[in-house]
Amino acid sequence: MDKFDAIVVGAGTAGCLAAKTLAEKGLKTCLIENKNKESIGTKICGDALGEHHLKTLGLEKPQGGELETRIEGIRIFSPDEKTVFTIAHEDFIGYLLNRRRFGQWLLKKAIDQGVTLLDSTKFLDPIIKNGFVSGAKVKSSDGSEIELESKVVVDSSGFLGVVRRKLPETMNIEKLIENKDVEACYREIRQLKQKTENTKYCDIYLNQKVTPGGYTWIFPKSGAKVNVGLGVCMTKKFPNPKKQFYNHVIKRSVFENSTILAAGAWFDPTRRPLDNMVGNGIVITGDAASLVNPIHGGGIGPSMLSGFYAGQVISNALEKGKPTQEALWYYNNLYMKSYGKKQASLDVFRLFLLKSSDDDLNYGMNCKLLTEKDVLKAGMGNEFHLNITETARRVFRGIKRMRFLNKLRVTVNMMRQVQAHYDTYPKTPEKFDDWRLEIIKIINNARSKLVD
Repeated sequence: MDKFDAIVVGAGTAGCLAAKTLAEKGLKTCLIENKNKESIGTKICGDALGEHHLKTLGLEKPQGGELETRIEGIRIFSPDEKTVFTIAHEDFIGYLLNRRRFGQWLLKKAIDQGVTLLDSTKFLDPIIKNGFVSGAKVKSSDGSEIELESKVVVDSSGFLGVVRRKLPETMNIEKLIENKDVEACYREIRQLKQKTENTKYCDIYLNQKVTPGGYTWIFPKSGAKVNVGLGVCMTKKFPNPKKQFYNHVIKRSVFENSTILAAGAWFDPTRRPLDNMVGNGIVITGDAASLVNPIHGGGIGPSMLSGFYAGQVISNALEKGKPTQEALWYYNNLYMKSYGKKQASLDVFRLFLLKSSDDDLNYGMNCKLLTEKDVLKAGMGNEFHLNITETARRVFRGIKRMRFLNKLRVTVNMMRQVQAHYDTYPKTPEKFDDWRLEIIKIINNARSKLVD
């Protein structure tokens, strides 16, 4: 049996950062990936990355075509497209990636640190001994099944969470993500006949008829290419995202005579992070831990951050002794403080959007019930206050409109309640069960008031 200090399952952005960080700390690290080496980095996503994430992780800007287009912010369109919020701030400045090249760049950084890559290798089962995850059973490229021993395993396997789903209940880690907290997405990379007028902003279009519980995106890439797609919430009887794409999005004049360069469908978890992401000998990162922004679906930055945190915490835990849940718990604290708190509050805002009609969203944006500054503050996890002007009150005097206004008030208050609760995230596992019961109560209360 091959022995390692750490095994990382999945060579995406979280996995490569975790493997790189572990190897930098002198740990013998194995990176397992189902894809072949040349395909690592390819993924169905929006391909956007905030520049601040590179700075936070101490990574230089890659210079080999990994960064295709510089983005100056995002634009959010009301359902009737008469109102546009432009959010331009350093936290929203970044790049549209060449996803494969960026993935290969991160992979090389890991390999250069001495990481052992096992590509075309399928994860089968975790090895559990004495209550600890102590390795992985895998199927190699030649079809043979082998066992790999390690002191700790990192699940960076993406939405499918192939390790997480097979953990014993005693690990106290959620195994399944409910469909109501998942978006089904369809995306294409399209070559246009000519560049669009917009080359600086990521455009997001709200429309409950086209994308119930989600949105359409059109992101500019280099050479008159665009990343275009949509996501819909997987509630009961949700529409097929590809059909919605072809019935609505592709009919826009900008796509006339355009050609498809790549296409595909996938899933995004759009909820708060897993309440607990560690157990004895196991750490969950990236999409496997539901570390995706619930509003705009961006997950590359948080994923990289989680891999970096995982590598640091695991290294410290192994240096001091066994990788117990308690020794790894600081990973939870690091993520919840830096990003999880914001993500959880935006989960409440997502619930508000799920049941907001197009008319309400048009009125709300047009009357500036939520301003661009409010949206910026919400996106950064900061508190904001409703701007209820006399004009807005007159517009919303109708019973239906007042219900919308009251729901917006409830939403803002509950977002603050969630943030306050995350400020009390336990520093050790002992008080976790009580904390989790309370956050479940808060989220269920928000769902009953805003959705049900």
